Amino acid sequence: MKTTATLLIAALALGASSASIRAAEVGQAAPDFTLTSVEGPEHSLADFRGKYVVLEWTNYDCPFVVKHYKSGNMQGLQQTFTEKGVVWLSINSSAPGKQGHFTKEEWKKRIADWKVAATVVLLDSDGKVGRAYGAQTTPHIFIVNPEGVMIYAGAIDDKPSTNPADIAGARNFVRAALEAALAGKAIESPSTKPYGCSVKY
Repeated sequence: MKTTATLLIAALALGASSASIRAAEVGQAAPDFTLTSVEGPEHSLADFRGKYVVLEWTNYDCPFVVKHYKSGNMQGLQQTFTEKGVVWLSINSSAPGKQGHFTKEEWKKRIADWKVAATVVLLDSDGKVGRAYGAQTTPHIFIVNPEGVMIYAGAIDDKPSTNPADIAGARNFVRAALEAALAGKAIESPSTKPYGCSVKY
């Protein structure tokens, strides 16, 4: 009887642990976090409560990311919506020694060379924030509303390729979601399948 009770308690504890690390979902509160920026200061998601926030998982050596940055597509989105008051946080979860993990000096050079227009670029080298969100690919994009609820999770668009020529004919899910949200309308596709390189945890 004592053994059974012990096993039951262990099972309940395991269940609670699994629930605590379950990835965030659309319609639920987005997990808060604090990360250090490339420039040095720390930023928390809670700092931007009251605003729409885009979380863009990135890896500047990933060819899918290169497609959207070398073409200017990602910077165009960043600039369009930050000018409308949206906060854009680019997050890198590449572990030390893995693709996309740079020194801060290299980050600053890449950001300048690519004219990145995100509000801030944040570093998640231990992968804790990426895992909390269930970030699978680069890019993988999440949108959080002013109340702190996730309202979009998924791909940037519907053309899962590395060819910049595909951008022109793509349906941009992120643009559509932000335009709908800012207009007070329902998001047509709040959850889509992300594509790109695997996050290098």
